[in-house]
Amino acid sequence: MTLGKRIDGKALAARLQEKVAQSVTAFTQSQGRKPGLAVVLVGDDPASAVYVRSKHRMTLQLGMESFEFVRPATIDQDELLELVEELNGDPRVDGILVQLPLPAHLDAQAVVNAINPDKDVDGLTPVSTGRLALGLPGLVPCTPLGSLMLLKEELGDLSGKNAVVVGRSILVGKPMAQLLLAANCTVTVAHSRTQDLASVVHQADIVVAAVGQPEMVKGDWIRPGAAVIDVGINRVPAQEEGKTRLVGDVDTAGALSHAGAITPVPGGVGPMTIAVLMRNTLAAAYMRAGLPVPEGL
Repeated sequence: MTLGKRIDGKALAARLQEKVAQSVTAFTQSQGRKPGLAVVLVGDDPASAVYVRSKHRMTLQLGMESFEFVRPATIDQDELLELVEELNGDPRVDGILVQLPLPAHLDAQAVVNAINPDKDVDGLTPVSTGRLALGLPGLVPCTPLGSLMLLKEELGDLSGKNAVVVGRSILVGKPMAQLLLAANCTVTVAHSRTQDLASVVHQADIVVAAVGQPEMVKGDWIRPGAAVIDVGINRVPAQEEGKTRLVGDVDTAGALSHAGAITPVPGGVGPMTIAVLMRNTLAAAYMRAGLPVPEGL
C-alpha cells in the first residue's frame, strides 16, 4: 500500500475553472449576458479583504461579471438588508455572497436569510440547507462540495466507505455529512463532546477535519490508507521569530506515514473553495434561466 500521497487541490481547481470558463462562454452566447456575482464586504478585516479580491479576480478571469459592494463597519442592519434586497432584484446578479464574519452588532443569520435562495452561492440559507437535506437540486456550500470533489477524484465511487467528519458547523461539518450520505457513505459526525475521538477517527476510510484547531487530529489517529481532507486553515507562530505559518486541523507530518492520501495546507481545499464558488455562480445563472446545469460541473 502506498501511503502519504498529497492531494493536489490546485490541479483539480484549475480543471474545474477551465470547465466553468467554457460553460460561461456558452451561457453568454445563448443568453446575451454574462453570469454575475455580487460580493458584499462590510468593514476592513484584512483576511476578508484578501478573500474578496481573489474572488473578484477569478470571476473576471472566467468571463463573468463581478459586482463589489464595500460598506463601512458602522453600517446598520436595515441598510445591509436593503442592499441584499436590491441585489435579490437585480437581473444582472446570479449569485450573492456576503463575506463573513460580519461586525458584532449585525445579525449575520438574518442577513443570510434575506438572500434569495436561487442566488445563494454560499448555500447557507435555510432553503438551501433544506434542499440539501432532502436531496433536491440547489446550491451547496462551496468548501464541502469542493471537498467531496477531491474525494471522488482520489477514490472514485465512495459507496460503502466509512466517513468521519470532525466538526459540526453549518459552514462545513453538517453539509459535508449530508453530501457524504448522498454519496452512500456511512457517516459519523464527531465533535468536542465525542468520547475517545482518536478511536472514532481510526475507524474511518475517509476523515474530514473541520474544527478550526491547529493540528488537533494526530497522525496516529489515522487508519492506514485512509483519505484525509483537512479543511482547517490556522495561522501559528513559525520557528523564525515574528513570522507565522499556515497549518491545518490535522498534524500533516504525522499523518503522512498513515494516510493513503491527504490534502496539504495550503494548496488543498482552499483552491477548490473558490473554484466551486465560480461553479455555483454559473449553476445559479443556468438555473435562473430555466436551463439544465452543464454536465461535469
